[in-house]
Amino acid sequence: MGKRWVIKPKAKQQDIERLRQELGIEPLLANLLAQRGIRTYQEAETFFRPTLDRLYDPFSIKDMNRAIERIEQAIQTNQRIMIYGDYDVDGTTSVALVYSFLSRYHSNLEYYIPDRYAEGYGISFQGIDYAASHNVSLIIALDCGIKAAEKIDYANRHQVDFIICDHHTPEQRLPNAVAVLDPKRQDCNYPFKALSGCGVGFKMLQAFCLTNDIDVNELYPLLDLVAVSVASDIVPLVDENRVMTHFGLKQLNENPGNGLKAIIKMSGLADKQNRIEVGDIVFRIGPRINAAGRIESGKSAVDLLITDNQRKAEKMAQKVNSCNDTRKNIDRHITQEALKMIAQDSGFREKKSTVLYNPNWHKGVVGIVASRMIEIYYRPTIILTASNGVATGSARSIPGFDIYNALEACNDLLENFGGHTYAAGLTLATQNIPTFKRRFEDIVEQSITEEQLVPHIEIDSEIQFREITEKFFRILKQFQPFGPGNLAPVFVARQVRDDGTAKLVGSSKEHIKLSLTQDGDTTSLFPAIAFQQANHFSDIHRGKPFDICFSVEENIFRGKRNLQLNIKDIKITG
Repeated sequence: MGKRWVIKPKAKQQDIERLRQELGIEPLLANLLAQRGIRTYQEAETFFRPTLDRLYDPFSIKDMNRAIERIEQAIQTNQRIMIYGDYDVDGTTSVALVYSFLSRYHSNLEYYIPDRYAEGYGISFQGIDYAASHNVSLIIALDCGIKAAEKIDYANRHQVDFIICDHHTPEQRLPNAVAVLDPKRQDCNYPFKALSGCGVGFKMLQAFCLTNDIDVNELYPLLDLVAVSVASDIVPLVDENRVMTHFGLKQLNENPGNGLKAIIKMSGLADKQNRIEVGDIVFRIGPRINAAGRIESGKSAVDLLITDNQRKAEKMAQKVNSCNDTRKNIDRHITQEALKMIAQDSGFREKKSTVLYNPNWHKGVVGIVASRMIEIYYRPTIILTASNGVATGSARSIPGFDIYNALEACNDLLENFGGHTYAAGLTLATQNIPTFKRRFEDIVEQSITEEQLVPHIEIDSEIQFREITEKFFRILKQFQPFGPGNLAPVFVARQVRDDGTAKLVGSSKEHIKLSLTQDGDTTSLFPAIAFQQANHFSDIHRGKPFDICFSVEENIFRGKRNLQLNIKDIKITG
């Protein structure tokens, strides 16, 4: 499927010129900043030089005072506190963060991760029963709970109090908890709405420090956990998330916690010392933490993340890594079955959505399989399986289509659902699946455009090779950390050619390695890699000119460093 290249409009010339003069940078870089909403020297300084003193006042989150008062009461009277979190990366890092910090000030503490298969997502009746029978007076729920009104009522009847730290969209009725910390509450005036679940937990600990005259510098080393949560949960990497991730990455590279250090080693990232980036978290660290909850128990991920024994951490990391290997095998098998199911559906080509159900699929990987289907067919996708007598699954979307709103329009057919614009989870009665599939398809068909169903690459600017200098890249590097809301800049270069050394690489010869020139200028010769684009090799090898869209990267191999173009797409023009 061909991809659309969408070039962003150029920023206002007056903004570009102001930044060019005030910062002493090239117009191209000034345009990149202005496209990101940065128009003044002060805004550029905030962007390029994040500082922790710019974090917002945690007490501007609604109910924060009530949360801290209840935690202090529990500590002063030695009540048992349970730290409760979801089984994914955001949930397990949240629990590890809050448990690690509060355990310094309160010993009557435990943590609980619900079983994905026996209990399902979020607050469970089993978890509340466990708390009540083990003399837990207070549960701090992280990355879940905002839609658990009925379960919080159940907990109240059993004399178990709740503090909810969540970042998902609330329903009209909030749970009757002691405190509900969620920036997305309509009555919450917190200036930044896009925190991760772990980020909300961090703000609660920040408030705890301020209230108890604890030096907040004692909390900051745990920002490596927040960075892992922000990157893995795909929340916008802007504003406060950018600040926390900047310093979290610094901690992750220089002195990570024992558990993360062991995962870094197990992920093959130990040789990237001081160069671990958001992408390494997304593709190598996060999936291993996630795999524990997908295959066995999310509790083993928390056990790893909080341990203070490095040898023990390395042993536990091996177990988590083994879960990830198992996950890959299951994921591969189910993906093949899903593709076969699609091939047998004669009406699939006319549909605007994908909804597949197989009661035997592994619940822990359906979200990954949904993402795989989008990579191939590029349409809103839901993958369902059976669990505890109901159908349960994961929904994934494509840019520009809000899958959460689409599920909300099917609410009467669902037992439960929750999530974000582009990713959600749901459960429904199996007998409702046929009706749900028709309804969901109708909703997608009515609201999605043909243009949205064609993969596109958003391009920041056109560029000439001669503009890609060491100084240019040095400044570009300071745009990091990259992620949603602040993606790595993508450029277009026209009429480029390979110098004749292009070759196919990869185990299946699926990638192309090239050396590129533009306008015959051999002084600007750039090495480049084009992943999964071997179909263009013959035209390139014959010397045809072509256009590329790409990002600029730093490549270090055997101690040698050079700039490399990572090609996203190729259009042969000759």
